[in-house]
Amino acid sequence: MKVAILFDGASAFATTPDLAILGTVDAVADSLAAEGNEIVRVPAHPDAAWVAELRAARVDLVFNLCEGIDGVAALEPPVISVLELLGLPYTGSSSWTTSLTLRKHIVNAALERAGLPIPPFALVRRGSAVPSVGFPAICKPAAEDASIGVEQRSVVRTTRALTQRVHAMLERWDEVIVQRYIDGREVNVGLLGDAALPIAEIDFARMPKGMWRIVSYRSKWEEGCNEDLGSAPVCPARLPAGAASQLRKIALSAWRITGGAGYGRVDLRIDERGKPWILEVNANPDISPDAGLARMARVAGIEYGALVRRVCELALQRSRGESTADRWAMAQRLSGAAPAAEAPELFAIVAE
Repeated sequence: MKVAILFDGASAFATTPDLAILGTVDAVADSLAAEGNEIVRVPAHPDAAWVAELRAARVDLVFNLCEGIDGVAALEPPVISVLELLGLPYTGSSSWTTSLTLRKHIVNAALERAGLPIPPFALVRRGSAVPSVGFPAICKPAAEDASIGVEQRSVVRTTRALTQRVHAMLERWDEVIVQRYIDGREVNVGLLGDAALPIAEIDFARMPKGMWRIVSYRSKWEEGCNEDLGSAPVCPARLPAGAASQLRKIALSAWRITGGAGYGRVDLRIDERGKPWILEVNANPDISPDAGLARMARVAGIEYGALVRRVCELALQRSRGESTADRWAMAQRLSGAAPAAEAPELFAIVAE
């Protein structure tokens, strides 16, 4: 099959998060090419020439790794909208879901209305008052991903510190979300199709004393720094069976409410009383070989090639029906690759 890999064309010239996409593009391309698929790499630029390139390529599937254009996260949903208008099968969630989950205050409101546990939050715009949601509180850009704008000083204890931090952030971003900081364990529930992967945890045991236990921009992107070393991923997380089951149910509920498809991740905190709280629904998480989703898949017995293959199968199944997904699996058999259904899988870990 012919697969286009779509990514932000500015990645080759940008810094850390955008640059990391290029490694993911290589990993996905290598996995699919190894199974006999024809690969076309399509960088997306503001001039929209990529649209004509996609149409001319006549691909069977678009593996969507585009998280915006020129590093602008707000342009991620419109890119998916173009794929939908062109009628091209693509991996991952829809433009609607991606737009919803990118706007933190909107997805929080939707999940809270559905009865899911969301820490108290408020949206602040330029010129508006800074409301209190209780302390400690954490301040984040309302529509960014990859922990952009999240620093140690994002967590505040007083009204004065909150006001100062929000005003400083509003010099760069139009909207800031203020949310109650939940102290406790942080866990990630990876999702593949309609099932949950083994739960992972961020181990903050080595976080230096006096520092907030958060996954900041530095912890994600500055390898070897104290915040990176102090936020180590562990999978599987050590959780009682009942707690793990509850976390999976909450994550799957959030995924279904937001219309997630293909693959995703839900991040949660467990407070000192054992109550889980949803922090974020990520409809387009990092799918590189060393990222959390691939790590969770490996624990479930799914190697990276099988993960990429399954993501493609799910996309084709959603867009064209089971017969096309069957053709994809058949193509892999003809190329000598085991279809995903024959690989060790996560599907023993079914939503309860």
